[in-house]
Amino acid sequence: MTRSYTLKRRAEQQAETRLRIVEAAVELHGQFGPALTTLSMVAERAGVQRHTLYAHFPDERSLFLACSGLALERDPLPDASGWRAIADRRERLRTALAALYAWYGRNAGLLGCVLRDAEFHPLTREISELRFGPFMAACDEALGAKLNARQRAMLRLALSFFTWRTLVNDGDLKSAAAAKAMAHAIEGAIEA
Repeated sequence: MTRSYTLKRRAEQQAETRLRIVEAAVELHGQFGPALTTLSMVAERAGVQRHTLYAHFPDERSLFLACSGLALERDPLPDASGWRAIADRRERLRTALAALYAWYGRNAGLLGCVLRDAEFHPLTREISELRFGPFMAACDEALGAKLNARQRAMLRLALSFFTWRTLVNDGDLKSAAAAKAMAHAIEGAIEA
């Protein structure tokens, strides 16, 4: 009975340590970006030795996967599958963009650092494509049907985090107003 209890407690402590490491990495990725976050920084922030970090995460890729997994578990991306059921295209675009823009707003600090680093840091790019690629494909499928080439280009622009950030930060729009404006822009992009 004592051995079983000891093993269970040890497993709990290992899980707590692992979570502390991942949370420390997420915080640092949101503060400095993944490319500038070293494993030493993560170990220090988590209050563990580097060998403990390596025992849980043998390489940066495994840590990045855990970080992105935790962030998306705590605040999942919007569910694009329900958008197809909205018959009115403008309402479908507005609803989808409002949900996406609200998510961008809740995750702006971390997402800004991650997407910035994905431009030049191969591992960050790989994990970003793994985590966001399927979602963006689902958005394109749910929202892009029956759009002409210009409208599809505007849709890609509308789905961009950087577009949202420009509209909200520089344009001083609320996320809902930005979504409505981009839905209108997509609808108005008629080919000549």
